[in-house]
Amino acid sequence: MTTAFITHHDCGLHNMGPEHPESPIRLLAIQKVLQKTGLIEQLKQMESVHVTPEQIQLAHANLHQKRLEMKQPDEGVVYADEDTALCPDSLHAASLAAGSSILATNQVLSDKVDNAFCAVRPPGHHAEHNAAMGFCFYNNVAIGAMHALQQPNVNRVAVVDFDVHHCNGTVDIFKDKPEVLVCSTFQHPYYPERYCDIQRDNIVNCPIEAHTRASVFREQLEKYWLPAIQNHKPDIIFISAGFDAHHEDPMADLNLTEEDYRWATQLLMDAARTTCGGRIVSVLEGGYNPVSLAFSVQAHLEVMAGY
Repeated sequence: MTTAFITHHDCGLHNMGPEHPESPIRLLAIQKVLQKTGLIEQLKQMESVHVTPEQIQLAHANLHQKRLEMKQPDEGVVYADEDTALCPDSLHAASLAAGSSILATNQVLSDKVDNAFCAVRPPGHHAEHNAAMGFCFYNNVAIGAMHALQQPNVNRVAVVDFDVHHCNGTVDIFKDKPEVLVCSTFQHPYYPERYCDIQRDNIVNCPIEAHTRASVFREQLEKYWLPAIQNHKPDIIFISAGFDAHHEDPMADLNLTEEDYRWATQLLMDAARTTCGGRIVSVLEGGYNPVSLAFSVQAHLEVMAGY
């Protein structure tokens, strides 16, 4: 099993201030744990590339990037919304984060690797077709999924999201594209309160109340995600891998552990083997306790790499 690990040093240049939870420390913690455990040496390490404007426009409005560029400051920070700030290097980092999903998709679809994980930031799943929000500028997974659909022999894709926050941006982009299945578990009621009750055949929303036991998360995946993936028969599966439903994460109130993420990854790996030859691209979303984030990513990657 060959797993690509795609990241870039410059993803750490995006900095919304010392008190902001979406911090460069997140990627440093992941790297430290993977190096200390030796797992990093078992992965195909790759450096991300920049996304092109044309690739951004696969998922976003034509002027979305231009509007963000006009807001980016020469110094300090400027807020795109109440949670999402741009510093001088933010769009440089965001371009690399989105480009990682393009690189990962190309690597997986060309059979150069079995699957891929993108350890990048800023995250992307809240970025809607025409709006940046929730720490997100470009929807990294949506851009990768749309790029996949441009390739020969890719007719259907699935995007699954186990971040604690609902993937409103991904749903907004794909709500009227039946070739894309979107499955999401999320704490509810909770941010962002957008599209969480939308009714579409290709959207599988699984809201979970705060403080619910972790077994409910597993039940949701088995009862709703798995049949939907099997019926959809995607040619590749994308994972929006947010680890902020961990019980130690300060941003929410669900009760998952590393073992729940390990279990979920195995479930998705098994589904991918039976539907799309094991093709998976996973992209980091949330996770704001650096320690629990790093060990959750380790569990995720151990399953992806076959350990």
